[in-house]
Amino acid sequence: MQLLRQVLEGDYRLSFARSGTEALARVRELQPRLIVLDVMMPGMTGHDIIRILKADPTTAHIPVLFCTALGADEDEAAGLALGAVDYVTKPISPPVLRARIRTHLALVQRDEVERTRLEVIRRLGRAAEFKDNETGRHVIRMSHFSRLIAQELGAPRSYCETLLAAAPMHDIGKIGVPDAILLKPGKLDEAEWAVMRQHPQMGADIIGDDPSPLLRMARTIALQHHEKWDGSGYPHGLKGEAISAEARIVAVADVFDALTSARPYKPAWPRERALAFLQEQAGRHFWPDAVQALLRRLDDVWAVHLAWRDEVTA
Repeated sequence: MQLLRQVLEGDYRLSFARSGTEALARVRELQPRLIVLDVMMPGMTGHDIIRILKADPTTAHIPVLFCTALGADEDEAAGLALGAVDYVTKPISPPVLRARIRTHLALVQRDEVERTRLEVIRRLGRAAEFKDNETGRHVIRMSHFSRLIAQELGAPRSYCETLLAAAPMHDIGKIGVPDAILLKPGKLDEAEWAVMRQHPQMGADIIGDDPSPLLRMARTIALQHHEKWDGSGYPHGLKGEAISAEARIVAVADVFDALTSARPYKPAWPRERALAFLQEQAGRHFWPDAVQALLRRLDDVWAVHLAWRDEVTA
């Protein structure tokens, strides 16, 4: 511990513990950004400690770097299998240890930025719901539907997870639509529809041209989710594969949830009626492959629908 203090105290705020029990108490109190942990200790071992940390949701996210005299391959494999992010053997090389710690703290910072970006997107998605007749649970359901469809279509896991996070932003442009139009109980006239059809472009403008894959996908979805497979949609009349795959998927997920959910202006459609509509519109409004993917994953889709049902106020 004295050596670690000499190596690290010039760059970081440090806290030390002399036993496993003390270490667990310090971690829960201080919530450090990184834990450097020995393996061979009196009483509770480092393996015991990391098991407890990873089982606790309040500490599971904190990266653990083992620093130990156990240098065999099987010792390193055991430590990494328990959830450690790295394994440094004694005697310590100060430059190596500093480099490893810098790397893992940079990854922590990147993850924190990504979590913040996701939270901003979720909150903006909810902001759009405050302007509309829909509920916050709509964006939860349709985003999960979208991921299920993408999974069924064989999309990579990273794409599916990005789609789950980006889909809630599909209607963010409704923030720019006047309430008199957005909340009108009756049919919109031609002039009002012209304004309403601007909300995809408004959404794209709100999200902007950020280089992150998540926000790029969110922008594309916001701009294109009202385009139709046959080219009759808006705002640009895109057709077929000219529409991004994520927007084609979200279009199916969004409409299916809207049809099967009650709104102030309509009751919920029975599931079979909504499915019949999707099948009828496959090749016209909807990408046929996405409709078929939803049908194949219907049990999972409906489980999401039931788990996130809207609250009904009597």
